[in-house]
Amino acid sequence: MTTVVVVGSSTGGLPMSYDIRKHLDKGHTVKVVNAIDEFNFVPSNPWVAVGWRKAEDISFKLEPYLTRKGIEFFHQTCVGLDPENNNITLDDGSVMDYDYLILSTGPALAFEEIEGFGPKSHGGNTVSVCTTPHSVEAYEQWEEFCKDPGPIIIGAVQGASCFGPAYEFAMIMETDLRKRKLRSRVPMTFVTAEPYIGHLGLGGVGDSKGLMESEMRNRHIDWICNAKTTKIADGIMYVDEHNNQGEVINKHELPFKYAMMLPAFKGTKFLQEMVDADPEKMGGPLVNPRGFVKVDQFSRNPTYHNIYALGVGIAIPPVDTKCPVPCGTPKTGLMIESMVTAICHNIEANIAGKEPYEEPTWNTVCLADMGDSGAAFVALPQIPPRNLTWAKKGKWVHLAKIAFEKYFIRNMKSGNSEPIYQKYIMKMLGITRLKSDK
Repeated sequence: MTTVVVVGSSTGGLPMSYDIRKHLDKGHTVKVVNAIDEFNFVPSNPWVAVGWRKAEDISFKLEPYLTRKGIEFFHQTCVGLDPENNNITLDDGSVMDYDYLILSTGPALAFEEIEGFGPKSHGGNTVSVCTTPHSVEAYEQWEEFCKDPGPIIIGAVQGASCFGPAYEFAMIMETDLRKRKLRSRVPMTFVTAEPYIGHLGLGGVGDSKGLMESEMRNRHIDWICNAKTTKIADGIMYVDEHNNQGEVINKHELPFKYAMMLPAFKGTKFLQEMVDADPEKMGGPLVNPRGFVKVDQFSRNPTYHNIYALGVGIAIPPVDTKCPVPCGTPKTGLMIESMVTAICHNIEANIAGKEPYEEPTWNTVCLADMGDSGAAFVALPQIPPRNLTWAKKGKWVHLAKIAFEKYFIRNMKSGNSEPIYQKYIMKMLGITRLKSDK
């Protein structure tokens, strides 16, 4: 019988493990390897960072729910991969064999690429909402900040590929400051590598530029685009502003008392160790130069056909190569869910002796919270040219984001990542996971 190993169990890896278990006969084995023993609903991290949620509100232990579904759970860190011999090495020194490997590892946070960058627990001068523990740390500093407020800087550094949480956190902090009657004492500046506000690493979605610029003006948040962050000292951020030709037109020294910048990502450590240093090999057969897993249209590695990958840890070229300051391409929730579904069908076909055939659509529906309002973005598919694109804002998005948090966590506890009613409602709206469903 077949052994499928899933490395990683976050918002992509957990539904992946449930769905592959559901697709395969009980005689096959599904194993999950994860560095932490709990699931954290990452999209709620900005709420944790201002105290609107506690870590336990968005977390639960993995093992009971996985075991109930007949999935073996290993609370271990993957420290090595041998694709030639079909095994991985865990941090206790044990070796785990696989017939099929699914990499849903998420990213490594490249704080070290900028001097002074990162939360205090990493030796830096900023806070982070990239992980739930980081957000708990950010909240502790937020409470101290609110006792003696001052300037805030928020945004995303060069090479970042996930911009939405920066916009969300800016609006959430602004809303929380108004609730505390502190907003008038806090200048806010949004600093981003994007060429314009609302670019999002995607060349915009609908009128995201106009929508987000209007929101920033209404909330009195200044911004600097085409920004390269060069150094972050204690209380001072050094930023080079570029024009559209990539020339530095202004050097800023921005004071702050609280700062959160989204970092660039890399592949996790064991994948970075597989990078071939020869530039002509473009990272090697498995990964690109930054350690992201190379995949084909079936979410399968082109060289090692029994290795699949999904989520933030896969290699996707930048959408907008004309950005003066490098901007990556985001991998969003529904886009990742489409990879999950395609991989399930393709591994099922492989086990039956057939070639993979399902391709994910990479459609995107994004709900961005703004504290007391919100913005919804739809891009079908996410990467242009698109069949459909629009952006809307309103109080309803804020309420929908709250509802989705509860809904997703409930689904992850029940082991059902796509209830039947969700599938048909989305299909009625023309939003499908697989190209074959169109």
